[in-house]
Amino acid sequence: MRILLINPNTSRAMTVKIADAARGVAGPDVEIAAVCPEVGAAAIESHVDEVAAAAAVVELVAADRDGAAPADAYVVACFGDPGLDAARELVTVPVVGIAEAAMHLAAVSGRHFGVVTTLSRTLGRARDLVSRYGMERACVSLAATGIPVLDLEDTGSAAVATIERFAAEAVSGGADVVVLGCAGMADLCAELTSRVGVPVVDGVAAAVGLASGMVRMGLGTSKRDEYAAPPARGVTGFRPGREFPFGAGNSVPQLDDRAPNPGEAPDLAPADPAPTAGVFA
Repeated sequence: MRILLINPNTSRAMTVKIADAARGVAGPDVEIAAVCPEVGAAAIESHVDEVAAAAAVVELVAADRDGAAPADAYVVACFGDPGLDAARELVTVPVVGIAEAAMHLAAVSGRHFGVVTTLSRTLGRARDLVSRYGMERACVSLAATGIPVLDLEDTGSAAVATIERFAAEAVSGGADVVVLGCAGMADLCAELTSRVGVPVVDGVAAAVGLASGMVRMGLGTSKRDEYAAPPARGVTGFRPGREFPFGAGNSVPQLDDRAPNPGEAPDLAPADPAPTAGVFA
């Protein structure tokens, strides 16, 4: 079984760290490959970053799908679950977001859970996901530590202590389980569980466990209605006859080499026929 772990930001250090956490829970028959985009947001900390992240997820899933040995499942390793729905349109195999997986497993581990995440500006998206995943009654708190995402590339003792403090506050407020709201916290799960005294759920591990379980059960992504393959259409700016790049069986398009008309914006499509990515197999 091969699971492709997609870190939607461009941090290679964080991608390696996330992959290590994933391999720690994957079974001996599970190969974890990890990728991140070469171009995009350095960290996913705003709505603009999220748009870039979603585009990266779609490109990387489409490229892998059209490769020689497509993955048996995909994990979107960002707590905002960017591009999750779009990625599910592209493939029939499982596509799991780490926020979705973490919240569902936390609700199994205890009646109530609290989320501890990075910056306060990300709390709105976390609330949106709590609602989307039907966790309003289970989630009793959402807290931001104020730690920027990239500070978690190499988690120092000060960051761990800060996350521990917010996790302890969540427990004091009624949480039976703590959910870590950033893939960059993936390596802290065991230590924080020991310090706080309740189960601490890392979304990367949760998503890998859920995805591998779905593969073994023969469960994939339903192609009825919403997650059916996207319509194949022409796209303005591409050569005539080329189809929308992310529909079933279509590859990432090449740049149209015609010269732009005066006053016309240049074509921003990538020149390579496939997206470039940092690969950490």
